[in-house]
Amino acid sequence: MRLGVLDVGSNTVHLLVVDAHPGARPLPAHSHKAELRLAQLLDESGAIDSVGVDKLIAVVQEALEAAEDKGVEDLLPFATSAVREASNADDVLARVRAETGVELQVLTGAEEARLTFLAARRWFGWSAGKLLVLDIGGGSLEIAYGIDEEPDAAASLPLGAGRLTAGWLPNDPADPGDIRALRRHVRAQIARTVGEFSRFGAPDHVVATSKTFRQLARIAGAARSADGLYVQRELKRRSLEDWVPRLAAMTTAERAELPGVSEGRANQLLAGAIVAAGAMDLFGVETLEICPWALREGVILRTLDQMATP
Repeated sequence: MRLGVLDVGSNTVHLLVVDAHPGARPLPAHSHKAELRLAQLLDESGAIDSVGVDKLIAVVQEALEAAEDKGVEDLLPFATSAVREASNADDVLARVRAETGVELQVLTGAEEARLTFLAARRWFGWSAGKLLVLDIGGGSLEIAYGIDEEPDAAASLPLGAGRLTAGWLPNDPADPGDIRALRRHVRAQIARTVGEFSRFGAPDHVVATSKTFRQLARIAGAARSADGLYVQRELKRRSLEDWVPRLAAMTTAERAELPGVSEGRANQLLAGAIVAAGAMDLFGVETLEICPWALREGVILRTLDQMATP
């Protein structure tokens, strides 16, 4: 059957269409995305402003039309931290439902972490042993650890690249004092969670998902996305730490010229690198592997599992 996953994230609204059935890997058939940056459209009260809601409704409608054109039989719509944490979330969800007919399921941070972990576990398999999974989104950082398909520990921290850029790095290029303050904030937040994970012992394999980690791996020398899903891509902490001061010295336009860095994400790359470096350091990770599957695939896999259950 043909499934569509509509992911209303902090940076983008992304429709992923796949051909899938229980027991088989989902095969991508179509991708439709729009840069919305909801995390940066919050007003002083923490609400998504009326312009932002209008834009969200418009892109959801576009995604619905694309899903119909591609023959999607079942649509799985969900929203993450930007909607979840908006002070007017209920009103936003009601307007989307009234004007598009789409009932967005708002995932908790822990659900995001668990579903992303499921996707990584299915990608790497049981032979990967105990997995530590890191994911940097626009609004939050998800961390999950475990040996089964359900993680033993999962956490979501408000350390997304978009959120931190908007709140801590207003200048272009970034002010050195702002960078130091952000680095202290990020490491203090992550350090509070390390004990929750370390009691389970060292992981056998550390993986990362998300556009931020893929871009950081690419500028550090990993293979291009055009080389395919099955090429192994790694990010080493030493390489990342070398890149952080270089990114800090660049303007957004200069970062956009780096290999694999999109113009729309270039302004967030420094904040994302600071979070990635902090997480790798505090969790004692020297090298991690990039996982092509993430939250959207986790949603698909969980849905297929439920369909296969009598």
